[in-house]
Amino acid sequence: MTTLDVEELDDRVVVTLRRPEARNAINAAMAAELHEVCAALEAKPRLLLITGADGTFAAGADIGELRERGRDQALQGINRRVFDRIAKLPLPTVAAVDGYALGGGAELAYACDLRLASPTAVFGNPEPGLGILAAAGASWRLRELVGGSVAKQVLLAGKRLDADDALRFGLVAEVVPAGELITRAHALLDRMSRSGALALRLTKLVADGDGHPLTDDLAQAVLFETDDKRDRMDAFLAGGRS
Repeated sequence: MTTLDVEELDDRVVVTLRRPEARNAINAAMAAELHEVCAALEAKPRLLLITGADGTFAAGADIGELRERGRDQALQGINRRVFDRIAKLPLPTVAAVDGYALGGGAELAYACDLRLASPTAVFGNPEPGLGILAAAGASWRLRELVGGSVAKQVLLAGKRLDADDALRFGLVAEVVPAGELITRAHALLDRMSRSGALALRLTKLVADGDGHPLTDDLAQAVLFETDDKRDRMDAFLAGGRS
């Protein structure tokens, strides 16, 4: 890995974006390395934490590379494909955002299931100012996260959401001091890791779907037959905690 620091633990993988010369801007090499991380998590599902080094999450996509890309590269969806893959990972993903998350950096954060922010976090999509659009998921993910009106303010009018805005609009779950951001993100992952892995996986699958009672019933039918369900409910009935 040349653009990422990757720490693999038993129940989670921690990825730190690290391109100090470009404020962690997302280039083709980083996208390729994120695909490698996704492949590992698809083969062995674990929780994922993504953050950025040196007080910046990711200041955008690499403009130097974007300047040279043409129609064929746009149709390849270089960033979109990896962000879609992150969004579809089996177990939950968390973005810990310190500093700027702009352009492609914002879209990477939007693709995660949950986001935590430091007080200096800033989200924005300035792509139209560069003559392009936010084509790696922001045009629809941001609307789902904060609603159509706020999304259009960001996408069309260039509004940037600071940490307070992001919390007020529900884009982030919590704002914590920068020095506590990673610790708090791990605490959130710890809480999720105490849940049943299959229950967590199927809950994410159902929550990300279009919604249908039969889907809920089928997922629940699978879970009702597991030893994990019986063990956890026996512990609860015996006075333990689920």
